[in-house]
Amino acid sequence: MNEPPPKPAAPTSTPSSASSSAPPSDPPLAGDGQAIPAGDFPGRAEAGPEAFGWLHHFVTALELAPAVAVHSMDQAGTIRFWNRASEELYGIPSGEAVGKPFRELVFHLDHQAEFEDAIAAIWHSGHAPPARDWQVQSRAGRRHWVYSCHYPVKHDSVMQEVFCMEVDITARKEAESNLAQAAQVFQNARDAIIMMDADYRVRAVNGAFTSITGHAPEHILGQSLASLGWDAADGFYERIWSELDGQDHWEGELASVRSNGEHYPVRVALTAIRDAHGDVSSYMAMLSDISERKRLEEQVRHQAEHDALTGLPNRILFLDRLHHALATWRRQRDRCAVMFLDLDKFKPINDTHGHQAGDAVLREVAARLRACVRRVDTISRLGGDEFVVLLTDIKGADQAAHVAGAVTQAVAGPIDLKGQQVTLSVSIGIALCPDDGDDVEALLHHADVAMYHAKQDGRDTFRFFNPAMNAHVIERVELENRLRKAIESHEFVLEYQPEVEVASGRVGTVEALLRWRHPERGLLLPRHFLPVAEESGLIVPIGEWVLQEACRQARAWGEAGFPVTVAVNLSAAQLAHAGLLPAVDAALQDAGLAPGALELEIVEEALVRGEPAFETALALRARGVQLSIDRFGTGTSSLEALRRFPLTKLKIDRSYVGDVGHDPVDAAMVPAIISVARSLGLRVVGEGVETAEQLDFLRQHGCDDYQGFYAGAAMAKPDLSPHSG
Repeated sequence: MNEPPPKPAAPTSTPSSASSSAPPSDPPLAGDGQAIPAGDFPGRAEAGPEAFGWLHHFVTALELAPAVAVHSMDQAGTIRFWNRASEELYGIPSGEAVGKPFRELVFHLDHQAEFEDAIAAIWHSGHAPPARDWQVQSRAGRRHWVYSCHYPVKHDSVMQEVFCMEVDITARKEAESNLAQAAQVFQNARDAIIMMDADYRVRAVNGAFTSITGHAPEHILGQSLASLGWDAADGFYERIWSELDGQDHWEGELASVRSNGEHYPVRVALTAIRDAHGDVSSYMAMLSDISERKRLEEQVRHQAEHDALTGLPNRILFLDRLHHALATWRRQRDRCAVMFLDLDKFKPINDTHGHQAGDAVLREVAARLRACVRRVDTISRLGGDEFVVLLTDIKGADQAAHVAGAVTQAVAGPIDLKGQQVTLSVSIGIALCPDDGDDVEALLHHADVAMYHAKQDGRDTFRFFNPAMNAHVIERVELENRLRKAIESHEFVLEYQPEVEVASGRVGTVEALLRWRHPERGLLLPRHFLPVAEESGLIVPIGEWVLQEACRQARAWGEAGFPVTVAVNLSAAQLAHAGLLPAVDAALQDAGLAPGALELEIVEEALVRGEPAFETALALRARGVQLSIDRFGTGTSSLEALRRFPLTKLKIDRSYVGDVGHDPVDAAMVPAIISVARSLGLRVVGEGVETAEQLDFLRQHGCDDYQGFYAGAAMAKPDLSPHSG
């Protein structure tokens, strides 16, 4: 820190006017208009040429003093003298300063009253106070720190003026402030700061050094930084100092040891500090404890690589381990296997018990899978109810089959859901390396293909991959892609099959049947593409188009004088889809069709889908839309489910109607079904009527409507005129 400038010496004599008649309180002006302070000076009695020469040189010296601002003021505080250094310091010309009150020119900021008291004390005591620092601001807006000395100037022992000499110490104050701030930063920094001399000996440490390392300053002062103890290999420090000397900086992560023996990671930054000649004078080291950062990084990495629900590795980590397993196989020829697992009928658990119960089931399945594999194997949840297992270093297919059997048995055990027991099964596909592929994509794809065939073969089993499976799946994928293009290219068309009233022969309803006008294969019936559409989810956009087109056609028939109800088939996937109700509303509104003119046909399995399907059915009936159960007698619904659902119509499956003439069982079933429907207040339709005898049988037992080739084939433009019985 710089010392303040030496205190200016008070003048032993003061210049005054050459004329003895001038009053002491009003000294004469110098040649440039500045006042000349009055006072006692040598030779004044003679007032000869020597005195005037001395006075001229004194005033000139004060005027031209380059570093010391000199000014004086009388007892009223009016400026009597203002040299050039004062002009430069305060930015006020002497012509504007002389004759003005000093307090209008210079403000002592928060200490103005204190400054005025100090000046008043000089006039009162006649003694110069100790020099001191002041922060001032001039009328021109400049702010400075000044070191000020004030002296009383007397004439005949009477105070005439206060003489002030000031030095600008703003730079010194800023340096002091910077040094103080640097000291505060050094001491209060959260990172440990270590200052070393040119020989790497520690000279100073801050407070954070002790809190981080546990070492007191006296344990390290005078020692080298290496004495702290680091988990580093031989020659490590030499490499650091070599790099530091060449580049003036080194930074990296190290493992350190606290004074209590605890190991922790630190980030170390070393910097060489050079003097004005370019020589290294000292070194500075900054140590940051990165334990928390490492913990958070590990937590983020774990979250990025693991499934949040089950804690199992996710797809990212699984793929990384599969890549590693394949690399090991290429080096050591250790075989591995990929098992693709899909839970059978998991969705009904979510629908019936809720998603929280579904999550609990998935966690339980994950725990059971862990118990079926070794620690070197990897289980991953890909999403939903799909899992994949990597078996490393296996002997062959027999070992993979053994694990698959153990998994099948483990998953099949009952799972308790708050007192209710649920059971699951699993379908598993297995691909072996290198038999079924030696890269990630091939193994995953082939395991998926094998799992798909396990599903097709009845579920609750496992299948190994073979090429024939792949050909079938490729065909399915191609069909799915072609279906997507069919939606975009508007290749779907509707044909309509009448439902005729048995009593009157009037066509009351027409059923919309979907057809695909395939560019290469011609007109395809639903059985050729609907299963793929349902599995891929494409049934939803296709179904929305069917609703729109069928409602539009029904409105057109009504305007043409044929008011009919249009029936549209809904798959189970459509009934469960959240967008069904908005799609129905949009189709009715766009077509301008009354809700009662739309009938939605659902399959019998929908009756046991649980509350979501039931709630959707209630919402549809609340809108006025009619609901019918299609192909009744082929599913597994209960009488209770049939009673609860808000149905308006029941359609007897064609397999019963077609055999009424020669199968006594079917002949007995049809009247029974009609009787049940009557008890529930449902209208009854007999499907698949092809002969007059079948129609007569239905008429005899009170069937309301019939449908089939005898009523009319499905056509783009069906005959809606009344039919004769």
